[in-house]
Amino acid sequence: MDWARLRAETPGIGRVLHFNHAGGSLPPQPVLDAVLAHLQREAVSGPIEAGLAAAPALEAARAEAAALIGAAPAEVAFTGSATQGWGLAFAGLPLSADDRILVGRQEWGGNLTTMQRAVARTGAVIEVIPCDEAGRVSSEALAAMIDDRVKLVSLTWIGANGGLINPAVAIGRVARAAGVPFFLDASQAIGQIPIDVAALGCDVLIAPGRKHLRGPRGTGLLYVRHGFLDRLDPPYHDARTAGWTPDGPQLQDSALRFEAGDFPMALRLGLGAAIRYARSIGIDAIRSRLDTLAQGLRARLSAIPDVTVHDLGVERAALVSFAVAGIEPAELRRRLAAQGINIAVNGVAYTPLDMTARGLGEICRAAVSYLHTDEELDRLAEAVAAARTAIG
Repeated sequence: MDWARLRAETPGIGRVLHFNHAGGSLPPQPVLDAVLAHLQREAVSGPIEAGLAAAPALEAARAEAAALIGAAPAEVAFTGSATQGWGLAFAGLPLSADDRILVGRQEWGGNLTTMQRAVARTGAVIEVIPCDEAGRVSSEALAAMIDDRVKLVSLTWIGANGGLINPAVAIGRVARAAGVPFFLDASQAIGQIPIDVAALGCDVLIAPGRKHLRGPRGTGLLYVRHGFLDRLDPPYHDARTAGWTPDGPQLQDSALRFEAGDFPMALRLGLGAAIRYARSIGIDAIRSRLDTLAQGLRARLSAIPDVTVHDLGVERAALVSFAVAGIEPAELRRRLAAQGINIAVNGVAYTPLDMTARGLGEICRAAVSYLHTDEELDRLAEAVAAARTAIG
């Protein structure tokens, strides 16, 4: 792969050293072109008219998204974010008193909040699946927890606070054997590791466009397995999700029952361009390069005195979590930003169960992209070392 060409197609390269791809990536020029071109069409033709003209391109984007995750196009709905998609699917799942929801320790805080609100209303309970010695959610422990009261298994594949990759296929195998719905949050996985929903055995999968897919912020996708569709009752509808008939409203017989009719079309076309871009590179090639770069960054940071790398797991993703003794994470982020280097800070609210279990408050988070070079990894490590030296 011509990585230099991909760097040249990214306007932000050379302006900022961006290590916050787990929060949002720098978009490539084809994504910008798709968004701006549609906004221009809306300005000169009218938004509704431009939307009608763009309908084939939107369905092509849906087909691209489906191919990316091994689904059928009818199983994919576009959403405004991963959290919105997860909330729509979860809100459609019936719960009652004493129902059990089993979650992984790395569960995204937003998902947990939504579940906790439902538990307070219904009397259901949330239980945490134990982890193995490497910190991964244990499929063996899950199997021992399954009974007739379990109504959902929810897993965040890659947590927001480190590179650990949970064994999603093994978790899905247990849930599928027990006939229990399996929701998979692939927010940090999509665009950096291969995804096959059939192999994963998930009934619902959600993901955003803004992270490793390098799509626009405000975009996401929701996969709902077709055989699972009628077990969910969406919380609200419009004329698109449930068309009117003489016999009353008729729900879409596809994931479109979760997709509102009014949406930022330019952003959605940008997401389609981002997915095409990623698929043209090849997710396997992206995964291989990210793994090499992330391992290189972990090695560089681990070699700096008073720097602790917090990543757990066996197989790891492109997200590197660390702490520098004597410097608060927010202060280190500020110092690096003054040098044109972007990192993120992760707090308890993002992954509350795991952060609490490990006694962590805040951590620094550096997420690499396939665009990075070894020289850029050196620059980040040198900046972190200099910040530690400056405080004595």
